Amino acid sequence: MTISTDSSFDAFEVLPFTRTCRHIWEDGDHVLIGVSPGNSYFSADRIAGLTQWATERFAQVDFVYADLHVDRMFAAFGYSREHAEKRAAKEIKAVRRRILKGVEESLTPHTEIRVRALSDFSDNQVYQLLHRRVLHFLESDDEFRKNCEKMALHFVGSKLPEGESITDEQLRVCFDYIAAELPFFVDTPSILDVPSSVSAYHVNMPLTEVLYARGGGLRATRNQAYAVVRPEAAAAPRTPTAPASPASPATPAAVERTADERRAA
Repeated sequence: MTISTDSSFDAFEVLPFTRTCRHIWEDGDHVLIGVSPGNSYFSADRIAGLTQWATERFAQVDFVYADLHVDRMFAAFGYSREHAEKRAAKEIKAVRRRILKGVEESLTPHTEIRVRALSDFSDNQVYQLLHRRVLHFLESDDEFRKNCEKMALHFVGSKLPEGESITDEQLRVCFDYIAAELPFFVDTPSILDVPSSVSAYHVNMPLTEVLYARGGGLRATRNQAYAVVRPEAAAAPRTPTAPASPASPATPAAVERTADERRAA
């Protein structure tokens, strides 16, 4: 389904991952938008567009940006320790500034919008539990680990010199970076105390197939959804239905309504 904002900002195409994800989307309780430091995709204008789009459809909106293990990532890929720390601090400060600027420029005061860093949840007991579960499955579940490796290469493949493979140290740092984010893909509702939640990102992640598949292992909770949300102009040619994982067949796209319209229904 395609969603357009009535503003000068981007229109966005939305692809919920499964039928259940689409139902959670339609509930409109909460959306979490993850933001990576150093990613040029997340300009202030893009954040403003995402904010305006999200607040028209969800009762609560959270932006969470990664600030854990960023310095270690830089160090693992060739920066000196001092330079890595300075570069990480600069990137984290810049991404927070862009998010706050975008939220302010969106001119959407009617919905609760929160901007927080991953490190803000270090003392959250639910987050801590989920983080330990992620680390456990990294050690014990071959399928989960394999897809974490794919996710790591998705993030850092372009940083590797041509013909070189990722080293064990680089992979370990990537795993720590990914593990810090994954609790919000598994059970945001419990972390933030919301009825249901959609984790939104602009590309599909290799781990999505695993987290939303049926069976054992680490799986997203029943009230956790995932959706690709990307600018309509940048999207590939669309099909009339959202893509489905093996866990759930695709269904016709629902009519999109604003948060106010859903409350009135």
